[in-house]
Amino acid sequence: MKVDSHLRDEIFEVINNQIKANDPPETKITYDRLIASGYSDFETKQLIGQCVAVEIFTVLKEQQPFNGARYVKNLKQLPKEPFE
Repeated sequence: MKVDSHLRDEIFEVINNQIKANDPPETKITYDRLIASGYSDFETKQLIGQCVAVEIFTVLKEQQPFNGARYVKNLKQLPKEPFE
């Protein structure tokens, strides 16, 4: 599958903003946990980006509002891929 580098960069920007603002705090906690587990910065942001993408997809395709509880649940389950 071809990666859209522009989309990836935008998702990484969302992650960077969440970490900087500590909102939600689980993003930084997850980032630190995955780094400590041996994932690189890029790999860690790719994993967290999957959770961001699930929320973007749901908001746009399913016309549902952002679900913070689902987002945090998916973050806590990483590196397992989010299924919700």
